[in-house]
Amino acid sequence: MAERTPERLTWAVGRLGLSGDEAILEIGCGRGVAVSLACPLLNGGTITGIDRSATAIKAATERNAALVAAGKAIFRQAAIETFDGEAGPFETIFAVNVNLFWLDAKRGLEAVRRLLAGNGRLFLFYEAPSPGQRAKIAEILPEKLAAGGFEVLETEAPDRSSLLAVVARVGGR
Repeated sequence: MAERTPERLTWAVGRLGLSGDEAILEIGCGRGVAVSLACPLLNGGTITGIDRSATAIKAATERNAALVAAGKAIFRQAAIETFDGEAGPFETIFAVNVNLFWLDAKRGLEAVRRLLAGNGRLFLFYEAPSPGQRAKIAEILPEKLAAGGFEVLETEAPDRSSLLAVVARVGGR
């Protein structure tokens, strides 16, 4: 039986608006499902996936072995705060269900500022367990981003869904 791709990942990758030649970073890549969805949209670009979990990175590398061999995908075990950004700077940085950005955003946003290209964008996606939790994240996240020096460009919360997207860039760029 084929593995079903979670709606949140398909939706998130579709919202990135990839041009095909950019350098992309996924924070908290897990088993590499979003990377496998994004890579076919890339022509000359690359995607790097990082995750704190060695088990997740091993699974992501195995899932995307052909993309890794072709040089389109890179996986590293790292936290965003300590990642060296070897393939950066990144035009697009995204994360799906990474709570760091609405709980303790300062340390993660400092790293994102360092890794994001001058015109780059940060995409934060969430699939909240309840409408109340989605509303809470939607309220807190712009405040955290502003405190971290980011300007929110767009927020999307589709009707009849628990999904949330917030797009931001470094303020003043």
